[in-house]
Amino acid sequence: MTVADMHDVDEQERLHELMVYGIVRGRARLGVPVSPEVEDALRRVKRHLFVPGAPLEEAYADDAVVTKRDADGLATSSVSQPTIIAMMLDQLQVRPGDRILEIGSGGYNAALLRELTGPSGLVVTMDIDRDVTDRASATLAAAGYDDVRVVWSDGEFGTAECGPYDRIIVTVGAADIPPAWTEQLMADGRLVVPLRLRGLTRSLALHRVGERLVSKSYEVCGFVPMQGAGSSQQRQIVLHAEPGREVALRVDNPVLHFDPALDQALTMPRAETWTGVSVRSMEPFDDLDLWLAYALPEFSLLTATKAAVDAGVVAPTWRLGTPAIASAGTFAYRTLRKVGDDQHEFGVYAHGPDADALAARLAEQIRVWHDGHRGKPGPTFTIHPAGTPDDRLDGGLVIDRDHRRVSVSWR
Repeated sequence: MTVADMHDVDEQERLHELMVYGIVRGRARLGVPVSPEVEDALRRVKRHLFVPGAPLEEAYADDAVVTKRDADGLATSSVSQPTIIAMMLDQLQVRPGDRILEIGSGGYNAALLRELTGPSGLVVTMDIDRDVTDRASATLAAAGYDDVRVVWSDGEFGTAECGPYDRIIVTVGAADIPPAWTEQLMADGRLVVPLRLRGLTRSLALHRVGERLVSKSYEVCGFVPMQGAGSSQQRQIVLHAEPGREVALRVDNPVLHFDPALDQALTMPRAETWTGVSVRSMEPFDDLDLWLAYALPEFSLLTATKAAVDAGVVAPTWRLGTPAIASAGTFAYRTLRKVGDDQHEFGVYAHGPDADALAARLAEQIRVWHDGHRGKPGPTFTIHPAGTPDDRLDGGLVIDRDHRRVSVSWR
């Protein structure tokens, strides 16, 4: 080994240690520490082996590494952000000897699963894209995990050949839970899936109870969407089409129809109302998003380009997806203003003929969340087979998909 090679090894080890340290420290600060088993697996598996060609700094950064894009430049495959991987592995609660199916392959996560289940277990990783499975096979073999089984097939249908599985983990964004995932899961098994509900994606840890799946935890996450039979696109309602300054509503409710007059709403004066509810600068409030999606049937997400925000066309709390509602040619969305050194107050901006009323309605639900649900255990998600009668569902909100009925109940 040359001096240069030794330097590369030293740098790789240093960056690897910094990555693991950052994940462990970051999760601890959120009050959800990384388990010793997952931390040990993170230390054992060398991430740079699964992103060949990427600089070491990129390979060990706490960020996703895109490994394939489509013709429009959109990511279709990636090696996920290490913090998200650690979070989902802790949700999965792998035990030595478990049989595990991973849907959405990249290689790195499968290697971590192999470390967690040990030599007496089994890891099967699958993907619909042959390029992805070929790369996963090559990188797993090069890293010494050639006993991981790699399957080229549509993850919508799982792979029953090696099942049933104690654990199934999905590493692509899903809008539904197909029958195969439940059928191939052991009676007391656990499924972890980034499930999109009214546009919001949460990594749900679901425990199988008969034909139902009941959530044990959920975490904020984001993934490239499923391809193949499980593909599901959201609708875009354009509000402002000036090149570079586009604003739209992203809609994930197939029964929701918006008035075509919405494209004129932004030409009308802005109404605003403030809620008296505030947050600190680094305080998470993702449960508020869930509450608004639960409480407001017209829920959607406002999206805007950076140029549109900079120009003052809209002022959302997050330009890539801020809670909004729309009705009768009017839309309203959440915003923030600074009210102290480390305090920001929630407010609502609205445009359209019914702006004042719609702004008041959204603001009221922000106050309801603050008064009744803030800082308390969030919702429980129960996944029922399609066709389950209403009187057998849990919770007040029901989201119907092709294969499943998702009921949401707040504690």
